[in-house]
Amino acid sequence: MFPDETLDKAARLIASCEDAGVLIASVESCSGGLIAGCLISVAGSSAVFERGFVTYSNEAKMEVVGVPQQTLAAHGAVSPETAIAMADGALDISPADLSVGVTGVAGPGGGTPEKPVGTVAIAVARRGRDTVCQMPHFAGDRMAVRLATVDKALDMMLAAI
Repeated sequence: MFPDETLDKAARLIASCEDAGVLIASVESCSGGLIAGCLISVAGSSAVFERGFVTYSNEAKMEVVGVPQQTLAAHGAVSPETAIAMADGALDISPADLSVGVTGVAGPGGGTPEKPVGTVAIAVARRGRDTVCQMPHFAGDRMAVRLATVDKALDMMLAAI
């Protein structure tokens, strides 16, 4: 399911986290658990992958990882502010040291002129550091957007190690 280069990145991330003693958590909306699935495709990932959440609805984002209702109301589910709150929330409720929060519009519907299909907010949090967020736009169908999201999230997590 995952391209070889994406699986290679996941393996590098797992090895780097193991070397650094870093635990990982994921909080996913548009990717629907694919980041967690990619990471646990790597043998030995149980040494560092601590937990993953699929928070597809706004209610789940609020209830599971503590995204403030005000953030969703002011900025929407697909926003840097929400992705950051997701990533930060994972660190607040888990022993993980590194987390990723992902929310976006995978399509084919749901896009707006401000946030067209393919718009994704990806935030990476690391204990003791500022949370970083990028909001790329990916082309292609629903699965292409989701897989590109996984690949970009892995890049950002590797950069945080």
